[in-house]
Amino acid sequence: MSKNVLIHPAQTRQITTSTHDQVQIALAIADEPLLKSLLVNSTPPIAPPHRIGAISSTIGVPLASQKAVDGILSFESIYCVLADAPPEIDAKPVGSGAAGRNSQQREFARLTRCESELQTLGQSVPIAQAIALLNHAGFSTRHVEEILNLPYEAWHKSWWYAVDSLGHFTVPFLRLMRTLRYANGTLTLQYKDFFGQEKPICFKSQMQQVLIEIKTEPYSFHKTLQKINYSRAQLGIQKAILICDDAASSQHSVTDLEARGFISQNISLYLSSDLILPTQANCANCGTANCPLSGNDNSPVMMCHQFCLQAE
Repeated sequence: MSKNVLIHPAQTRQITTSTHDQVQIALAIADEPLLKSLLVNSTPPIAPPHRIGAISSTIGVPLASQKAVDGILSFESIYCVLADAPPEIDAKPVGSGAAGRNSQQREFARLTRCESELQTLGQSVPIAQAIALLNHAGFSTRHVEEILNLPYEAWHKSWWYAVDSLGHFTVPFLRLMRTLRYANGTLTLQYKDFFGQEKPICFKSQMQQVLIEIKTEPYSFHKTLQKINYSRAQLGIQKAILICDDAASSQHSVTDLEARGFISQNISLYLSSDLILPTQANCANCGTANCPLSGNDNSPVMMCHQFCLQAE
């Protein structure tokens, strides 16, 4: 190495950090949009963006065998959303006169012909938690106040949309909510749904988990699949994402045939290069081959994914 090159300790650590560690560090400190990209931009996608709520990651999750999985993504899978406006049948009659009113009544009856059992959103919760639950569901401040201050045996009516077979929020249903108040200041929020055919499976969303496996060893297809399946069986998680390199020459990449095999086993693929965070760079001291800015003293680049100190 040139005698004029001074190596910063942080740069030395970057050189010795493995790809596996770089990806795990990225997952550990990543913000929500980057974690969401794992679910949306993997192949095939785990979920569309409009059906993903809060998301978080847990790294190095231990197993009973004294081993650990690389990571787990936990995300809120949204199944129904509060309607911005009621469906037209509730907003205005179809047509005019008695015929229009009868048509409206028939459509309303068709959409609400089935009734769910009474369900509980929050049982004996403090008022602050009740407000948080209703805000998270999408209710406005005015509607939250109405729900929390309902007279005894009164119900709050709201229209919602559940997902259709294509995953879009297009199926309207009616939801009635009531509030039970107790002497200790706590509240119980209850609701029941009126729907046309399929009952909404939850109030708004359910938490789901996805196993994360980072391919940084030249394992065979069989060994990688065996490792993922063992972890899925131990943790009770069905979906998985395999993070691998995109370079065909890399020992951490997968072939087209292997990719088809993983996908057929309910394993999505994601490129590790999309996760590795950029590091502080100095192009004048960079030894990355085939980069037009390598060795450039006047480079404007401050951060780079491929920065590597030039060896002697």
